[in-house]
Amino acid sequence: MPRCLASLTGRAQTPRSAGCNRSNIIVERCGCLPSSNNATRSVSMIAFCRPGSLGWSAGPGRTGESSDGDEDAPHPDQPIKGRTRAMSKHLERDLEELEHELLMQSSHVEVMIEKASRALRELRPDVAAEVIASDSVVNAREVRIEEHCLKILALHQPVAVDLRRTATILKINNDLERIADLAVNIAERAQSLAEHHEFMIPPQLERMTRAAIAMVRMSLDAFVEQDVQRARQVGQADDEVDTLNRNVIGELYEVMRTRPEMVEAALHFFSASRHVERIADHATNIAEDVIYLVEGEIARHRHDHTPTGIDC
Repeated sequence: MPRCLASLTGRAQTPRSAGCNRSNIIVERCGCLPSSNNATRSVSMIAFCRPGSLGWSAGPGRTGESSDGDEDAPHPDQPIKGRTRAMSKHLERDLEELEHELLMQSSHVEVMIEKASRALRELRPDVAAEVIASDSVVNAREVRIEEHCLKILALHQPVAVDLRRTATILKINNDLERIADLAVNIAERAQSLAEHHEFMIPPQLERMTRAAIAMVRMSLDAFVEQDVQRARQVGQADDEVDTLNRNVIGELYEVMRTRPEMVEAALHFFSASRHVERIADHATNIAEDVIYLVEGEIARHRHDHTPTGIDC
């Protein structure tokens, strides 16, 4: 579990149970039961999740509860201490809504990469078309989340852990949008490969795709659970994906050298392999952002074994 943030922020975080994850949070809050299908479960359960699901503590002078109307808005004649408490309550509410929106985005992106992987594995142009069509939803939500972050920075001027929460969401939001774009690129490669059924997907590429998808899930779960150890595991898994990518490229080079008629298909798989490797890199970025959120230290570009960094 993440260490207490009291030394950094002046207030402690509420600890989470060891089995906490995105699905369990929604079951606990909403009484929903998980579906047998992972992709469907991810969307259907988060759709019923209300703000505040991440379990951040409100801290002194902050309740963290949503309120309707403007009953908590500060009045000009209200004492300064009361106005500060009311503004803190509004900040907490805005951050909870922002985190809820990010969870919705992450679920949509997970479904996209699952479908893109299936389209590539089974050479299904119809599934690939679904991935491409759903990209507009991610783009619209990405802009909406960014605007919400900028509004919070301008209106509330957050500090300490609230500033890190806002900055982390802003960065994760960008990585999720890039992952969605890469899923679209993989789907486009699958559409092009539909004409080359005789060229089977390299076994190590399929293994690499599964590893990259697992990294995305692990990094997002680390964000929800504020789990630094899980975030570090994502960095370790990235080494395996890099190795698999090099092996796949080597196999494809050999195919192009010995079977010139398969050059076009091999190049499509070559591109797909690079896209999968980039998805794993973005998952690593998200994991590094989790370390920054919890420990307040930037973990990027750490090339040595350090207590807080992720091996690059």
